[in-house]
Amino acid sequence: MPALLTLDAVCKRFGGYTALDQIHLDIRQGEFIALLGPSGCGKTTLLRSIAGFLAPDSGRIVIDGEDVTGLPPYRRPLNTVFQNYALFPHMSVLENVAYGPRRQGASRREASERARAALELVGLESLGERFPREMSGGQQQRVALARAVVNRPKLLLLDEPLSALDMKLRKRMQLELKHLQEKLGIAFVFVTHDQEEAMTMADRIVVMNAGRIEQIGAGADIYRAPATRFVTEFIGDANLIDFTVASGEISLALPGAPARLARADAPSRGVAVLRPEQLRVLDHGGRDDASLCCVSGVLIDVVSVGSHTMLHANVDGQRVVARVMGQPTSAAQMGGTVRFGFDPSDLHLIGEPA
Repeated sequence: MPALLTLDAVCKRFGGYTALDQIHLDIRQGEFIALLGPSGCGKTTLLRSIAGFLAPDSGRIVIDGEDVTGLPPYRRPLNTVFQNYALFPHMSVLENVAYGPRRQGASRREASERARAALELVGLESLGERFPREMSGGQQQRVALARAVVNRPKLLLLDEPLSALDMKLRKRMQLELKHLQEKLGIAFVFVTHDQEEAMTMADRIVVMNAGRIEQIGAGADIYRAPATRFVTEFIGDANLIDFTVASGEISLALPGAPARLARADAPSRGVAVLRPEQLRVLDHGGRDDASLCCVSGVLIDVVSVGSHTMLHANVDGQRVVARVMGQPTSAAQMGGTVRFGFDPSDLHLIGEPA
């Protein structure tokens, strides 16, 4: 299937600062893409460049086979949902949504019918006569979505539209937004700095850092097999353990971890990634599973978040974090010795320059 949106070596600079550095990305019809990264990584600049609010210094932006790099926003087959929703306060909800069709030349009756159909999509068909000030934040967000999709654009851009909502409503709207996207079949490009939000909604996540794309992939793949140290640290919690390879064996810079691991594809040096849930708390005095690597340390922090508990241990100067379901066992006592075991096959290796 040909790409709906192609970004070909897109660059953008502001004076001596490079906001976008050789961005290459293909997005297919009906895909939900999340642009994810910390503040200043370039994700909003990229979204604004796709929308036409910023002109790239070099590179091309192609939508459905047409080079739109030099076209203004109103001539691009897309729409944008902004962080503050940008609803017209003097118009009713129905008039806000009908504004797009009217601008395209639809009659008042046709525009109203299309607006009502769009409001029905987002569950607000009975609130068309209200004004934005009479609606909650979640309802205003739905109005903004209805207004954005009423003309059925080929591409919908969303600039952190859920950031102003409280946590519970935000989580509910994440699922509603994903269901709406699946129902419409329109490609969504969603900007967020919230990794959980991206993992919940996106088919693929584009992780950005310092104006560059660090990794593209499904959320589960990025979590299990991060391509760089930055992605590892940005996506979820992780234990990073330096390693070297000599005579085909991997040596971990973790006191107590045996140097008996072998990987045919291992780089000569780098960091091994071990997610907290891959560590098992072992009982003292019990027989160890021979297939596990075992390390011991002093328990320095216990953080309970309801469904699970994070155990932080000092293993000879290195902090190691484990996640256990529910409350920790009696083997885990603050200030006492705690023993962890992990399967060496769970280690994900990231090579680094020698």
